[in-house]
Amino acid sequence: MSVRVRRIYDPPESDDGLRVLVDRLWPRGLAKDAARIDEWPKGLTPSSELRTWYHGGGSYDEFRARYEAELDAPEAAELLDGLRKSAHEGPVTLLTASKRPEQSHATVLAELLKG
Repeated sequence: MSVRVRRIYDPPESDDGLRVLVDRLWPRGLAKDAARIDEWPKGLTPSSELRTWYHGGGSYDEFRARYEAELDAPEAAELLDGLRKSAHEGPVTLLTASKRPEQSHATVLAELLKG
């Protein structure tokens, strides 16, 4: 299973496979046709309240725990299962505008998909 996290601002690569935007908001300054997005499952993104809390100075460990709890909700769990099936079929690239993808929800998703 190949799942990786990349910044949405990086140019698409031939081995990206399924390109999935995992941010709730569209990235600033990026044209939709240039992004080459295959899916945008907004139901997998952190809630606005959680995102605001984290960017307001919340710890990554607490953010991760709260986000994983949000992913247990029926809609998010169903979307996560669908993405997991896609990852078994071929490469999946999770795209985020985060300046630090390694400490973002995209990394949490990637780790959950890999199991």
